[in-house]
Amino acid sequence: MIGHGFMGAAHSQGWRVAPRFFDLPLRPEMAVVVGRNAQAAAEAAEKWGWSESATDWREVIGRDDIDIVDIVTPGDTHAEIAITALEAGKHVLCEKPLANTVAEARAMTDAAAAASARGARAMVGFTYRRVPAVTLMRELIAAGKVGRVQQVRAAYRQDWLVDPAVPLAWRLQKEHAGSGALGDIGAHIIDMTQFVTGLAVDSVSGVLDTIVRQRPLLGSGSGLSGTAAEGFGEVTVDDAAVFTGRLSNGALASFEATRFATGRKNALTVEVSGDRGALAFDLEDLNTLRFYDRTAPDELQGFTRILVTEPQHPYVSAWWPAGHMLGYEHGFSHQVVDFVTAIHDGTQPEPSFADGLRVQRVLEAVERSSDAVSVWTPVGG
Repeated sequence: MIGHGFMGAAHSQGWRVAPRFFDLPLRPEMAVVVGRNAQAAAEAAEKWGWSESATDWREVIGRDDIDIVDIVTPGDTHAEIAITALEAGKHVLCEKPLANTVAEARAMTDAAAAASARGARAMVGFTYRRVPAVTLMRELIAAGKVGRVQQVRAAYRQDWLVDPAVPLAWRLQKEHAGSGALGDIGAHIIDMTQFVTGLAVDSVSGVLDTIVRQRPLLGSGSGLSGTAAEGFGEVTVDDAAVFTGRLSNGALASFEATRFATGRKNALTVEVSGDRGALAFDLEDLNTLRFYDRTAPDELQGFTRILVTEPQHPYVSAWWPAGHMLGYEHGFSHQVVDFVTAIHDGTQPEPSFADGLRVQRVLEAVERSSDAVSVWTPVGG
């Protein structure tokens, strides 16, 4: 695993736990974690169960005992690491968004296609696909439970940047993150919309905003911790993104991604409305799915709460008895299950790098749309 921290911890949890609850066709060994700081990497290895640590990712990729490379670094490094690993014949799991630009994502997709012909597999980590309720949502839509999809409403709202004293982290710098709320959390709702509906986002219209444009610098460190501030730096990404999209069947979709939704900690919601019914998911209530059956008798209509903890539900049979809840971290175990199984079976894991490229194209289109908005229509009095 190259990189460590928040996503490194989550991925480590997945690699460590999945083989103990699922009957995997291959058993992954957590060989080495790579970081720029030798001491921090060693501490991460000890804490999260990696056999050793290193600081040179190129050297680790070149090792014969490494089969899989898991990339959890900032977006500006994804392309170089992933392409190098694929060309070395390694299987690659890369965190989302796939890259910082469409050009980088296209190069990664091309490298994945070439590597696939040699037996190496590549997957992008849109982990929310693997929340059992989200997978069930896709299955129900595919089975026609909502009929023809007519409208989608998707939002991902957080509030961790509301305080202007939050320091300038790498996620707020375009050269490292590519974009702000749009790419970081907006990518999730774009992918989830396409995943659950089976439809593509074909066109968009949107606007981006940076609400706090300067933030305190840190004396050391690159995340949300460090020493005393040393002046201020420019925020070069968006804080909020609001956009609409047309899906490939003509349906209208609305999207919101923001880090300034005061009081919302990790509120990802998706609601799909069709001519026969509707389905709604809320990450802050991730063990449930709400279903509206428009074909039911009038006296029985209303959203029904489905508790997605039955052994018949996706992934759930490996875990606890019905009614015993799963959490955020379980999606990362499910990611390992699907990735390792695909490697064993010689099949293409999903989401593929091509799927990641499609999301990247939507992100870029939203940015271009926002740049093109030069006239706001005044409201007459």
